[in-house]
Amino acid sequence: MRAVVLKDFGPPDQLTVAELPDPHPAPGEVAIRVAAVGIQFLETQIRSGTMRGALGGAPLPVVLGKEIAGEVVETGAGVDTALLGSRVLATTGGTGGYAELAVAPAEGLVPVPDGLGFPDAVALYRYGATARGLIDTARVTAGDRVLVQAAAGAVGTILVQLLKRAGATVIGTARGADKLALVKELGADHVVDYSLPGWTEQVRQVAQGAVDVVYDHIGGELGRESFSLLAAGSGRQIVFGFSSGQPLDVQPMELFARGSTLTGFSAGLIWNRPAFARELVTDVLGLAVTGEIRPVVGQSFPLERAGEAHAAVESRSTVGKTLLVP
Repeated sequence: MRAVVLKDFGPPDQLTVAELPDPHPAPGEVAIRVAAVGIQFLETQIRSGTMRGALGGAPLPVVLGKEIAGEVVETGAGVDTALLGSRVLATTGGTGGYAELAVAPAEGLVPVPDGLGFPDAVALYRYGATARGLIDTARVTAGDRVLVQAAAGAVGTILVQLLKRAGATVIGTARGADKLALVKELGADHVVDYSLPGWTEQVRQVAQGAVDVVYDHIGGELGRESFSLLAAGSGRQIVFGFSSGQPLDVQPMELFARGSTLTGFSAGLIWNRPAFARELVTDVLGLAVTGEIRPVVGQSFPLERAGEAHAAVESRSTVGKTLLVP
């Protein structure tokens, strides 16, 4: 099979295509002919070497890739052979997805419903479950004024739509006119370019005051500025990453003085519970089939252009989900 191999940590051109032996499933696993694989920002950090610990000790050379969609072509011992030919979403053990064939635990498989293509399913997969978890964590209710940072991203595009279904007033931020137009198309009530001076004042204007909830996976200075927008006594900021490279720095006494809450959220809280994760993903996929939400695949690349895909994600020029399509 063909796969994208990372031989050494470094820039995107370290990703090269090679012929490797076909993988075969161990007991409790299935082999999947991969139709689409999602690229995560974390994988660009692993490739660069800044987050090499996320490989869990896996040695180089390695095939990255965690979130895949495709057809089950082989089952391991103890796995029902009725799964053969099934259209599924799956999570690998953390590596192996950037390939024509990959193995994954059968326990975590999520059926892809008829009427939904593999690329769209991947776009809604792990980040769809994350978006659902984020809404529950912030206890969003109808009428809440919610600020979604980086709303044109893979999580943001889903989060905006789910928040509107929950009855929230959504303010989506992004950088540049094209991204802002997409966020508006997805249903945001207001859009603001956070790269421009005075963006926080614009948020206050459209929110007619403070906001009740901030979703922040940027951190750094933008995270601090977002924190300043929270309503005193009731504001909630949910932190689920720091793509700026700098975590949010808020001191306990600041929370005490404002009466605000700061909550960290990790997708692992969902994915460590396979049945719960499957329930959330199935719900989001169903909303896509009925047309209630729209998957956003911003860009797709063949395996040979995996380096370009990583470079695009790192540059933050992408919208929605970025895929490799073997």
